[in-house]
Amino acid sequence: MKRFVLSVAAALSMALPAHAQTAPCGGSFATWLDGVRDEARARGHSANTINRFLQSAQIDQRTLKADRAQGIFKSEFIDFSRRIISQNRMVNGQRNAKKYASIFAEAERRFGIPPGVILAFWALETDFGGFQGDYNTLNSLLTLSHDCRRPGLFRPQIFAALELFEKGDFDPVNTTGAWAGEIGMVQMLPEDILTNGVDGDGDGRVDLKRSQADALLSGAKMLKSLGWTAGQPWMQEVTLPRDLDWSKTGISTKLRASEWERMGVRAVNGKIARNLPASIVIPQGHKGPAFITYPNFDVYFEWNQSFIYVTTAAYFATRLSGAPVYNPGNPDTGLNDGQMKALQQKLQNMGYDVGKIDGILGARTRAAVQKEQARLGLPADAWPTPALLNRL
Repeated sequence: MKRFVLSVAAALSMALPAHAQTAPCGGSFATWLDGVRDEARARGHSANTINRFLQSAQIDQRTLKADRAQGIFKSEFIDFSRRIISQNRMVNGQRNAKKYASIFAEAERRFGIPPGVILAFWALETDFGGFQGDYNTLNSLLTLSHDCRRPGLFRPQIFAALELFEKGDFDPVNTTGAWAGEIGMVQMLPEDILTNGVDGDGDGRVDLKRSQADALLSGAKMLKSLGWTAGQPWMQEVTLPRDLDWSKTGISTKLRASEWERMGVRAVNGKIARNLPASIVIPQGHKGPAFITYPNFDVYFEWNQSFIYVTTAAYFATRLSGAPVYNPGNPDTGLNDGQMKALQQKLQNMGYDVGKIDGILGARTRAAVQKEQARLGLPADAWPTPALLNRL
């Protein structure tokens, strides 16, 4: 679970050597690594432990390449969800739900996380543990910390991995995982393993790579720590009235579900949780699939900030919990990569902050699109089309 919202212990910098504070990334890797050693000593680790931990440290060019090539974020929801939620994964999900029923029951009892939610993450991240990544975890964390794109995100993970090393739960030479430093069946970062790791099988260790009990219970504990509320839904497919005010759709607008119901929103399966705050999510516009989402849906964004990934993971969890396949509708044609970048450039020229011109339909681009659609008298559903691009 690629958690991109991480805490950073800023107060610690007051005790660090000057060069560790002034050179947090880039430059000579050897010099930068000396800064890591200094910070580790400031945190109370012995020189011998630090040297053993970093003895095989090196830059991993494969990690940098993977970080620069995240094409997943440019996928459209229907294509991505159909590709990811295969029949094979559905079958294996149901099989694993039965095989590890006692573990899932304990996860729900202790942490309030339904089996379908954990199963969906387990499937999407590692195909139920089948492929957990083959990147050297320490070198990936070092590489991404040395790189100046997001050093503040990854540097704390180095020292969390060092703590795991001291506990005997991390091997700097042989521990492997995803390119961004996540480890195990549900892909957790070292900081999160330290905080939320659970010894589910009672062997005295937290082993997320080989122990299903450890991995699934740790994932459940982390979801709870991020704010999951037991007994509440996270997402339902809905049908929408044709005259809905589309400018109210999107995750930034929250109304009581009962208000959405009064507007004509209807659940496809089950009943709407009328007393909960809710948003209407239409990932491919007002002619495509539609969902009502509740506060537990927001927890997904604490683990991964990709809208497409989050919506797919949440929907997959509903499927594994018994919901039917969504109605794809007939959405308007979206934009290709070049058109999306052209749209972002136009929006930026108009004064909108869309972030990097990268062809990704992120939250800021969606918000700008919705405002321009409303201004132009188009359905303000935040789904950019060639027609909108031409109008701008």
